[in-house]
Amino acid sequence: AILGPRLGVPSVIAARAALGVRGAGLVAALLFTTNFAWIAVNNVIAASVGARLLGGPTAVPLWIAGLGLASTAVVALGPRAVGLADRIAVPLLLLVGGAMTWAVIQAPPHLAPVTSHAAPPAPWFRGFDIVVGYQVSWILMFADYSRYTRSERKSAWAVFLGLLLTSLWMMPLGLAAARVAGNADPGAMMAAIGLGWAGAVLMVLATVTTNFVNIYMSGLAWKSLVPRMDAQWSVWSIGIIGTLLGLLSGAWLDRYAEFMVVLGGVLVPVGGVLVARFRFGQPSPSVPDLYDASGPYRGVVVPGVVAWALGSLAYYLASPWGGTLPSLVTAIVVYRILARRR
Repeated sequence: AILGPRLGVPSVIAARAALGVRGAGLVAALLFTTNFAWIAVNNVIAASVGARLLGGPTAVPLWIAGLGLASTAVVALGPRAVGLADRIAVPLLLLVGGAMTWAVIQAPPHLAPVTSHAAPPAPWFRGFDIVVGYQVSWILMFADYSRYTRSERKSAWAVFLGLLLTSLWMMPLGLAAARVAGNADPGAMMAAIGLGWAGAVLMVLATVTTNFVNIYMSGLAWKSLVPRMDAQWSVWSIGIIGTLLGLLSGAWLDRYAEFMVVLGGVLVPVGGVLVARFRFGQPSPSVPDLYDASGPYRGVVVPGVVAWALGSLAYYLASPWGGTLPSLVTAIVVYRILARRR
């Protein structure tokens, strides 16, 4: 997050200093690809709630298509439209989140095991990897908004608290709602706590506004790879492909935990490389050099790419005991050793 006010460039461009133009391009390509799955996941979540109130199971595809096209259309209208939508949506999300919290507190407890088609519950350290995988999936946009601010310290605290406070509130709330329902399906959870239309509003707003960000991140990642790409074509193609993925399969929720583990294995070591590059004494890069494909960061920066690869390997080797910390430490140590030798 501190790289935003420090360099004034998007995260995926700042990463070139640690990974090189092609190395950061690989991260951008991964981000671009995985965001299709995020769009699909969000649309399926909201559709499972909305269809229970309007249309039934047969209406789920209509909900998915409608939500996907609506969020894409708003992004296509530009930042002003997104800002206006968020000014309306964010206060409503806060109000409905409070209503959901009260509904869970008032609901009769149902402590039967949560039913799901997913794998059996994993040990707590595996759950930690899943939670970190979700959080680190945002890593390549932490500098994108903070670059419009002046203070590195305030930007860092804003990103940290924005992720921490909402997670400490909503993750336990989701678990409690699932235990009340005895089911991990979002629609069943809202029905069990008696939050009908209010729950649908929460899910729809959360889906649409989060997909604003997913489409934006994918568009920015694609723009870094193909600078001449038309913005409108990029936005609509991203939104439509993500929506189609949600229509083609309803299994996204069941594979959510596996998806988070994959993201963690790929992106946690990227975080380690960025920490090692920007927090341990190396000078800040020249911004023009970051945009120069034939400059000092052309190709790949070997210490960064090797540290990324070994950090990912450490993640998967240590996954039976928890891969996050071994991956992070490996990436930092390997980068520092190799960078010092160079």
